[in-house]
Amino acid sequence: MKSTAAANANIALVKYWGKRDSRLILPQNSSISMTCDGLTTKTTVEFSEKYGKDTVLINDEELVKDERDILGHIERIRSMAGIKEKAKVISESNFPVAAGLASSASGFAALTLAAATAAGLKLSEKELTILSRQGSGSSCRSIPEGFVEWHKGIAADGSDSYAESIAGKNHWHDFSMIACIVSEAKKKVSSRAGMAQTVATSPYYDGWLRTVDEDLRKIREGILNKDFSLVGITAEQNCLKMHALMMTTRPSIIYWIPATLEIIHHVQAWREEGIECYFTIDGGPQVKVMCLEKDEKELNKRLLDLEGVKKTVLCKPGDGAQLIGEHLF
Repeated sequence: MKSTAAANANIALVKYWGKRDSRLILPQNSSISMTCDGLTTKTTVEFSEKYGKDTVLINDEELVKDERDILGHIERIRSMAGIKEKAKVISESNFPVAAGLASSASGFAALTLAAATAAGLKLSEKELTILSRQGSGSSCRSIPEGFVEWHKGIAADGSDSYAESIAGKNHWHDFSMIACIVSEAKKKVSSRAGMAQTVATSPYYDGWLRTVDEDLRKIREGILNKDFSLVGITAEQNCLKMHALMMTTRPSIIYWIPATLEIIHHVQAWREEGIECYFTIDGGPQVKVMCLEKDEKELNKRLLDLEGVKKTVLCKPGDGAQLIGEHLF
């Protein structure tokens, strides 16, 4: 009853922002992302009678109150498997958590696969995405490989809200994403809380929902046809629309810091110079720069030269969640 899984973070090209059901974590709109091979979480789960309570250690820190959703997810899996043993969970990520780099996505994807396997459940990839979604919505996109679409679904029970690959990790190896880490601090407003505020108070939310299906169509088409300009332009605009929602939420949610804007302005300037690149930003200050493989070294060098950039991580389309043999305890 012990298992270890590894899962990569995913960065959305068409964002998910807002739920139609907060208990089952059902989204207001579908989304598309890239599973990133450079941002990885490994998690070991063991269910055993020797444990008197559930314990969770994340990057050598005991579970704190605002991460209680993990304990709820463990209980969900225990209930599905019909077992009573308590769990020990140890998780490690190679990038900052709760800082806008999709750590909850890779974390819950790895936790779901490791815990379900340790509990004796035999689930298909689709079933794993549905289960993982109930812990953290975007984590369902870290279960499949490559470029992934999370279907919003329409069923009240969430049975048709799942994620699947629309193109595998080897489909478009020329596509690169440089994650720029500008702050390792935990964000003050979680994505979960921010979404609820936005849906309730932003005057532009209806406009977001009216335009997102066209963004999905363009990104899907761009990925399948390897049309970098179409993907880059659409993803950048979709990102700006999402942050406009946040900024017009009451009270405003502004994740950007000066270094975020510094990168945005430089990406636009470099594009005018003839180096085709685009940016996208999730719920946090970190900027991800999309480019083609031929430009990644030059862009990475330029990004590291910027005063606000602490480090960069080069990402390619990566593997989905998978079991590994090396346990963390």
